[in-house]
Amino acid sequence: MVMWFLNRECGSAIFGLGLGSLSREVRIIGELGLVSLYESPFDVKLLCLQRFTRMFAFGAAALVLALHLEQLGYSDQLTGLFMALTMLGDVLISFILTLFADRIGRKNVLVAGAALVCLSGVVFATARNYWILLAAAILGVVSPSGNEIGPFRAIEESILSSLAPTGVPNSRSDLFAWYMLAGTLGAALGTALAGSLVHVLMHNYDYTTLEAYRRLFWLYAGLGVAKLLFAVCLSQRIELNKSDKDDRPNATDEATDNAVSDSSERQPLLQSTSTSDMSFTTHTKEAKHSTLLPNISSQSRRHMTKLLPLFALDNFAAGLVPLSWLSPFFHDKYSLSHSTLGTLFFTANLIGATSNLVSASIARRAGLVYTMVFTHLPSNVALALIPVPGKEMAWLAMLFLVLRSAMCTMDTPPRQAFLATLLEPQERTAVMGLTNVVKTVAQSAGPYVSGVLKGRDLLWVSFVLAGALKVCYDLGILVGFWEWRGVQDGKREKGDVGEDDDRTRRHEVERGENAAGKGGVDEGRGLIDLVDEEQRGAAASRRASV
Repeated sequence: MVMWFLNRECGSAIFGLGLGSLSREVRIIGELGLVSLYESPFDVKLLCLQRFTRMFAFGAAALVLALHLEQLGYSDQLTGLFMALTMLGDVLISFILTLFADRIGRKNVLVAGAALVCLSGVVFATARNYWILLAAAILGVVSPSGNEIGPFRAIEESILSSLAPTGVPNSRSDLFAWYMLAGTLGAALGTALAGSLVHVLMHNYDYTTLEAYRRLFWLYAGLGVAKLLFAVCLSQRIELNKSDKDDRPNATDEATDNAVSDSSERQPLLQSTSTSDMSFTTHTKEAKHSTLLPNISSQSRRHMTKLLPLFALDNFAAGLVPLSWLSPFFHDKYSLSHSTLGTLFFTANLIGATSNLVSASIARRAGLVYTMVFTHLPSNVALALIPVPGKEMAWLAMLFLVLRSAMCTMDTPPRQAFLATLLEPQERTAVMGLTNVVKTVAQSAGPYVSGVLKGRDLLWVSFVLAGALKVCYDLGILVGFWEWRGVQDGKREKGDVGEDDDRTRRHEVERGENAAGKGGVDEGRGLIDLVDEEQRGAAASRRASV
């Protein structure tokens, strides 16, 4: 229907003439990214459904996680430690899975992860032991913050980058916006249902608080089953193309042949056969391991060296005020009921979900970097103001929370599109996985710090500190990537076009060096140095023009 309407209104001119000459309806459709979503493969829709289901479960569980541990008799400090260890344990699992996901199969990883989500729900619904619950939270994926956790997001974002329709302008930003919308909307509905379900079970069916929480985790397990079904339905299009993995038809076989040749050339005439066999075996194993590990270019490594510390700072600040601590804060300070809490976080997340689509439209005009920074700053100020109102002014604290939620995720679609622009297709899954690992490690320290502060009745400090640190992150992005301020969904300003060509040439030289064998290494390195020198000269020219 969407494409029929577009064809009726403007035919093929929709992509050729720009939005300025189109009718209001077509303009709205283009701004909302509906064309990109329509033109994308069915796998993209399934990924959005998976994210909606997963975030629905995460939002429902996060609303009652800290309260559930409190009902089991665990202190605030142990609860904060639980959240921190959950995130740290998830780091190792996520990093391993995302590192090898492109080789063992993206679909296989998503299916296995969905099965673990289901298992963790069953354990939380039946167990009481602290360490058993912790093991289930780590291995089975339970989000203390209500936000994304586990290997899913890195893999899914890599898939979205690859499946974005090439014939639609700014399609990658549009798909990321709808992907984020699905997640935020799922988290909003999850928190609303969780609050209402607990309230109904306790007041209408005389359930105890602990029993009501356990029924909620049975729902969590059921959502894991639904996510598993969606993952099974994904096609082979989500896997990394062989051409993106390596230019060689069979890297292991060729590396093995090179190992045999290189080993034989270096063997003395009278050396024993066993030594030669051992050398061959060692080279073969190294070759096989090298086919599992992705190749990350030096230019991508330089970009990530600047980005990762900033991401760590931002996520440490986010870890100070996760949903699992926001819920007890409003419950204790303002005496809000479970149903009121559910409605509050539903409203906040729903407004945040719609703002993701607005951010994609802003990014088309202001660029990705400006959108990342200036949509994020106001939300950080609102975050620092949440604990300021007194108990009699709960409405003002809730207003600050809604204002914060309205803009806190607007930077995510342009940030992910910007990150995908910096990376090559074969790098995205591994690098995005590494990015999520760094984020989770930094974020894991936050809940424990807040738990200690809450035990001393100083939880308000977490809000002020988080807001201040996030402001520092925004300014760091603006200063550190000032030269990239004109980037729009993979397209640089007119003066920056040459940098794409340089990066492409450099990758070709690097691949040529790997394929050339031992004799061509020096020559390949000389070409790489030449390209590096050209890049530095081009960058200096751009800075001078700016």
